[in-house]
Amino acid sequence: MIALAVLLVAVVLVFGVFAVMAALRARRRDARLLSVCATFGPAIERAQSNPRVLLAWYPAACAMKRQFADAFAALSADPSKPFPWGAADIEVAHARWTATWLEWERHQDAEHRATTAGIELELDQADANAIPALKTRLERLEQKKLERYQRRYEEYVSVSRALAKLLDSASSLPGGDDTMLSGTLGR
Repeated sequence: MIALAVLLVAVVLVFGVFAVMAALRARRRDARLLSVCATFGPAIERAQSNPRVLLAWYPAACAMKRQFADAFAALSADPSKPFPWGAADIEVAHARWTATWLEWERHQDAEHRATTAGIELELDQADANAIPALKTRLERLEQKKLERYQRRYEEYVSVSRALAKLLDSASSLPGGDDTMLSGTLGR
């Protein structure tokens, strides 16, 4: 009888230990999920308006996905929407980046035309003494436009190429699996 009681206590203790271990495992898993969400949540939001954020965070996401594959898999419950970014997100970022560039270019051109027209109007109405200074202003304005355009274009091309490279890599994975790339971006 005592042996049966000891056996029963031992069985209860074993089940209790397993239950506690399962609860601790679940708590650790939940903490990992929350940590990954807290880490990437703000980056996901910022990347929607600035693709450079996606490019900066993507290598970290790849490294963390290798380290915490189970957490990323749980957060990517929908295979068509990998966490935190997939090929569709990269395509949207690239399209948004291009649209932003085109808008900036339009605005830059309109601003330049308006300023140039103002100086040319002054030039038409100027006396002979003021003409050289106004022509110099026009030349400086044109130089400033070209320099600003060149700087912005270099940035546009650099980010566009990095996004295209990232998208090509995501699209070339076996089976179209774009759940996250390994490696880092080359800029």
